[in-house]
Amino acid sequence: MADGDGGLRSALVPLGAMLGTQIMVSLAVLSLSVLMPAVARDLAIDAKLIGAFTAITYAVASFVALASAGVIARLGAVRVCQLALLAAAAGLAVNAAAAVWACIGAVVLIGFAQGPINPASAHILSQRVPRRFFSIVFSIKQTGVPLGFATAGIVLPLLLTWVGWRGASLVAAAAMVGAAGVLGLLRPRLDAAMTPPGPSPGVWRSVHFVLGHRQLRVLGWSALVYVIAQHSFTFFLVTYLYEHCRLSIAEAGFLLFLSQIGGTAQRLVLGALGDRIPRLPLLGWTGIGIAAGAAGTALIAPDTPHWLTGVIVVAYGTVVISWNGVSIAEFAHLSPPGQVAAVASVQTALAFSGAVVGPPTFGLIATLAGYPSAFLAVAACVLAAALWQIATARLHTTTPKT
Repeated sequence: MADGDGGLRSALVPLGAMLGTQIMVSLAVLSLSVLMPAVARDLAIDAKLIGAFTAITYAVASFVALASAGVIARLGAVRVCQLALLAAAAGLAVNAAAAVWACIGAVVLIGFAQGPINPASAHILSQRVPRRFFSIVFSIKQTGVPLGFATAGIVLPLLLTWVGWRGASLVAAAAMVGAAGVLGLLRPRLDAAMTPPGPSPGVWRSVHFVLGHRQLRVLGWSALVYVIAQHSFTFFLVTYLYEHCRLSIAEAGFLLFLSQIGGTAQRLVLGALGDRIPRLPLLGWTGIGIAAGAAGTALIAPDTPHWLTGVIVVAYGTVVISWNGVSIAEFAHLSPPGQVAAVASVQTALAFSGAVVGPPTFGLIATLAGYPSAFLAVAACVLAAALWQIATARLHTTTPKT
């Protein structure tokens, strides 16, 4: 891994390439959600099926992430990123076929695109970034997720009005192909300065290594729990504020937008902090903030002043979206030499598993016991994970090294 004194200059090209790749793939992930009202109308299906489609995307991505380390070792991380972009393009193109089977095929292909991005990016960036800048660089790269979502929310509705949802899907697919071509132009430069990944240890050996490592184990399971909180917030906030808190859809959507902007900025703040203080306790204290935000959101009542509702929701959204880059940076830091992609693949699979099980479970609790109970359940789970991380960090600092 890079640990020289060259600063961040040598990392600008790979960081820009991986940030751009993350933006494009995230745009693809959210594309069907943005276009779903028009898709559902034309195909005569329930728009609520987007929940199931999203679960399929992340389930596929979780399995693909686990298997990606071996592919990265054989083909190279840049080539894997290109293939991911082409898979996203194929999914968007298939979606334009305007059939239910096409929607299912699209989300499966986009899941294939989503899965290997974090492991491949972790391998590329860990080779070119000095260790002391891991947190800020990985946090910048992870801003590609909300930036990609925001781009989808702005660009796709405009395309929808001009060329329809099928045309919008095809334009987005063409953009993915173009991005893969640009990445190919950068491949000689990126690969030339990189140490090839070591032989893949195999999926189950990587899983065994992560779960057997004290710090990686708590990081991995905590990432799963934090993603549950993150995706429950993202996918249910507007409905919760509209149905329970009596805000208009426009007001609720604006608070979600402000939360995404705040979370993007907070990712950079945490990234900078993570290069100056130990990351594991930082993630733990961030989790306490997430738990407090979830509990505060649960306590919002229909008669709560709108300004106070806005403060609580934006504060919660800012912290619940902020932690990903620091977590990935610590995984890269603790990985054995040459095995960053293998270890990152396990972290990605665990995190994506939270995206699969979290929203359906949250929705079930909300249906049976109400939204406040669902948010309080999230708060309890996140608090447990946060305290586990803090305790593990303290144990690590007090355990004599042998």
